[in-house]
Amino acid sequence: MSEDRSVSMPLRIVTKFAMNIGVVWLLALYLGEFFQMTGGLGAAVVIGALITLMNIIVRPILHIITLPLKLFATLIALIIVQAGFIQLTMMVAERMDPAVVSLQIGGGLAGWIVVAAALGIGNWLMKVLLK
Repeated sequence: MSEDRSVSMPLRIVTKFAMNIGVVWLLALYLGEFFQMTGGLGAAVVIGALITLMNIIVRPILHIITLPLKLFATLIALIIVQAGFIQLTMMVAERMDPAVVSLQIGGGLAGWIVVAAALGIGNWLMKVLLK
């Protein structure tokens, strides 16, 4: 039997609100050089409430708006990793007998991007198909 450990939404919001107050208070207390707040505990409550509301209302909207940027950044990171993999493969192939094997990537940066993306997609397809 599994116990239902989920917490009600209002209790989660109140908990986050209290934790945000604590974080704001600690920021003002220990990182005053960077986080300057005046007004004492009352100001921490107001700022904590604002942060809680912004997290509830604005953050989901920002996640949706920035989704294309996140996907683009992920794609670029995957291509860079794949290009590094290809570079390592080329370095190993260079140490082999050129009469047996050689590997060159032509077309400059565009060639590297195309080869890295194609090889990445090919590897992904193999992984999906061979599950």
